[in-house]
Amino acid sequence: MGLVSLIWGILSLLWMLLALVPLLGWGNWFMIPFAAVGAILAIIAIATGKGRVTGIIGLLLCIVAIGIGSIRLLIGGGIL
Repeated sequence: MGLVSLIWGILSLLWMLLALVPLLGWGNWFMIPFAAVGAILAIIAIATGKGRVTGIIGLLLCIVAIGIGSIRLLIGGGIL
C-alpha cells in the first residue's frame, strides 16, 4: 500500500508540474482530488504499518502537490 501511495504521489507531482504551464491550469481541478486519494492511501499505509516509510514519502508528495495546485487555483490559474 505504501508503494502505491508513493507512485500516486510521483504521478501527482508530475501532473502538477504539467498544470503549471499556461493554458493547462484546468488540470489542477483533476489533480487535487487525484492527490487526495493518494494521501488517503498513504494514511492507510502508515496506519497499518505496511510500507510505512514509502507511505510517509507518498503522503508528503501528495500534500506538496495539493498545496501548490491549490495556490495555483487561488491566484486565478484554474481557467487558463
